[in-house]
Amino acid sequence: IISKYGEKYYLNRFYKQKENAQDAHEAIRPSNLIESENIINSLAKDEQRLYTLILNRFLASQMSIAIYDTTKITINVKDYIFNINGSVIKFDGYMKLYIESHDDKKLEDEEKLLPEFAINEKLKQEEIIDEQKFTEPPARYTEASLVKVMEEKGIGRPSTYAPTISTILDRFYIEKEEKHLVPTNLGEVVNTMMENNFKDIVDVRFTADMENKLDMIAENKESYERMLNEFYTPFITNLNEVEKTAER
Repeated sequence: IISKYGEKYYLNRFYKQKENAQDAHEAIRPSNLIESENIINSLAKDEQRLYTLILNRFLASQMSIAIYDTTKITINVKDYIFNINGSVIKFDGYMKLYIESHDDKKLEDEEKLLPEFAINEKLKQEEIIDEQKFTEPPARYTEASLVKVMEEKGIGRPSTYAPTISTILDRFYIEKEEKHLVPTNLGEVVNTMMENNFKDIVDVRFTADMENKLDMIAENKESYERMLNEFYTPFITNLNEVEKTAER
């Protein structure tokens, strides 16, 4: 980083491991930085793009922060005043190598990058767009934003995120519309039935607690027989009751 971009771009970072993280086997990192350019040149086009993405993200993790000026631009046009809020990059830092794209368009809009403006600069009018906006509901999940929420709530592990999404797709509980995950009629019916009849299980806290208990079993801090009994005894009673009473 120092030899290619200069000393101000280097920042030796240390990252704290999340509680109960099992992420050593999830790491995909370049194993030879010195030979990386030769390696990239020897790869097929798609492999080059993938390797470069991994290489740049890894290097960016050891680079300086980007510095922005939060900026408000006021434009006077006769009797009207127009305002633009956004950011101007003063130092690109890690963004020299890697800029993470946003799945949520609203987030992109909130973080507009503005060009440099000078006070009293004359601006050329190219077009006027007349647009009315209304409050919109939250955006539907994408695979990336769903994984982010699962990670925040302690549901699953890095190795289980993709299989979880594949399972609900394969069972037609959701379908993809462009990049968004949209519940199907079947998914909504199943979800309603589960919420009405298995409230203790259809709960993010249950899933996160179960993950923690499984970790404790792996570390010999919890008895798997006791944990299974605590779960299974009330569950089987609930299941038998639902089988008798649930609408078909």
